[in-house]
Amino acid sequence: MYDYDLLVVGSANADLVIGVERRPGAGETVLGSDLAVHPGGKGANQAVAAARLGARTALLARVGDDGNGRLLLDSQRAAGVDTAGVLVGGAPTGVALITVDPSGDNSIVVSPGANGRLTPEDVRAADPLLGRSRVVSAQLEIPLETVVEVVRRLPEGTRFVLNPSPPRELPEEVLAACDPLIVNEHEARVIAGGELAGSPEDWARALLALGPRSVVVTLGAEGALIATAEGTIRVPAVRVEAVDTTGAGDAFTAALAWKLGCGEEPAEAAAYAARVGAVAVTRAGAQVSFPTADEVAALGGDR
Repeated sequence: MYDYDLLVVGSANADLVIGVERRPGAGETVLGSDLAVHPGGKGANQAVAAARLGARTALLARVGDDGNGRLLLDSQRAAGVDTAGVLVGGAPTGVALITVDPSGDNSIVVSPGANGRLTPEDVRAADPLLGRSRVVSAQLEIPLETVVEVVRRLPEGTRFVLNPSPPRELPEEVLAACDPLIVNEHEARVIAGGELAGSPEDWARALLALGPRSVVVTLGAEGALIATAEGTIRVPAVRVEAVDTTGAGDAFTAALAWKLGCGEEPAEAAAYAARVGAVAVTRAGAQVSFPTADEVAALGGDR
């Protein structure tokens, strides 16, 4: 019996967000909106997104003993995330500097801070959390060796989901554990070694050949593509008016991981995750934009 539907192992950042008419070029200064500070980080975002949907969720992360760390802990607890695995201290809380243009597209620079101090030893100490979790999700805003340790300590029967962002080449043992590996086009190119020829279906098959049990390629306005040993399936995007895409990929990943852990077929789980991401982009911010299950249902589709 699992106590948690999803354990997220990953980053927790304070998002410092400025709206801009356009992003600056090299050596250029542009004026922006007032600074807004939101709880963020790919790991913390995924945990909040899953908990808002109703998943029993825990987070293994590290924050600083500072105001930003308290902001992140408060946000997790308010969403219903179990924060017993959130470690405090070792470095200042990570920070993401985010600019958002009028179309809702964003550019992000991350200072890892305490995220870089989440160690393999921390993962080993969290064995009880791993053993009580149906699905474990990770990203790459924490050290790669920490993600490797997660893979090595996965209990039998626990599903592993990875969004390799920011992307880098991955060890074979990490790729082999992914079910699925979730990538956008840029991440797919890096994981594949720099070149991807042909259609997104070809990309997905090339990635699948590297060892993952399944692959999901997100295609923005074109939806998503799922690849397994049985073949590939396209999942259409949900058309909405985007306000801010910050965190939408994290919401998609969290929803997909949860639904797959519940036993749903990949196409059905991805269609639900697409609706979750669609609701998120209609609102400003990351965690504050994540919908409840009722709000997703109101957009269309089930659950």
